[in-house]
Amino acid sequence: MTHDIRNIVILTGAGISAESGLATFRGPDGLWEGHRVEDVCTPEALARDPVLVHRFYDERRAKLADVQPNAAHEALAALDASWGDDLLIVTQNVDDLHERAGARRLIHMHGELRSALCVACGKAVSWGDPLPPGSSCTGCAAPRLRPDIVFFGEMPYRMDRIYAALEQADLFVSIGTSGAVYPAAGFVQTARHAGAHTIELNLDPSAGSALFDESRLGPATLLVPDLVRTLLS
Repeated sequence: MTHDIRNIVILTGAGISAESGLATFRGPDGLWEGHRVEDVCTPEALARDPVLVHRFYDERRAKLADVQPNAAHEALAALDASWGDDLLIVTQNVDDLHERAGARRLIHMHGELRSALCVACGKAVSWGDPLPPGSSCTGCAAPRLRPDIVFFGEMPYRMDRIYAALEQADLFVSIGTSGAVYPAAGFVQTARHAGAHTIELNLDPSAGSALFDESRLGPATLLVPDLVRTLLS
C-alpha cells in the first residue's frame, strides 16, 4: 500500500478524543454533555438563549485543561512531522489536542473552543477565558463575540482547501467518526472518486463503513499508531 502513497488526507472525529476523556458529540442518549444539540449548537439557540450557549462552551473550554493528547493524537503529529509529501489533517473536533500533540498541517472544519468569533467584523481571535455574551472584539470593539463554533446550518471552514486535498489524495483515513454528519461524511466518496485508497479506523462500524476499502475496528490509541508505523516504514 505505502509505496504508491504520496498525498494523505486524514479526517478525525470525536472518537479520537474520547480516549482522552472528552465526551463524544452525541452520546448514546442523543445528548452532548447533557444538552440537546439543538439547544447549544444552532444559530437559533444562540439568539434564543445566549447565556446558556456561551456558558456551555465556556464549560467545554475549561475542560480542556483537564485532558491531554493521547497516543493517537501523538502518532498523527509524528506522521505530520515526518511525511515529506502532502498531508492534511481535517478534524471535526473543537478541542486543541491535535495542536498540543504537535500537529501543524491541520484544519478545524467545525471551529475551535479556544477561539472567539466577532459577528460584526468576522475576525477570529484566540480565547482561553470565559466568554460572556457582550464580550468586545479586539479588532472592531463591537460587543459581538461568540464561540467560534460552526453551528448546524453554517458552512464549515476551509472547504475549498479540504476538497482540493481530497481530489489529490492517494490515501484517505477516517478516524473516530460517526459517518453521519455532512459534509464530512461524504469525504470518503470524494476521495474514492479521486482514486484514493480509503481506510476507516473506528471503535464500531460507522454509518458509512461500506464505502471504505478497509474498516479496522478497535481503539484509536492502538489502531492509529499501528497505521502510522506502517506508513513511515
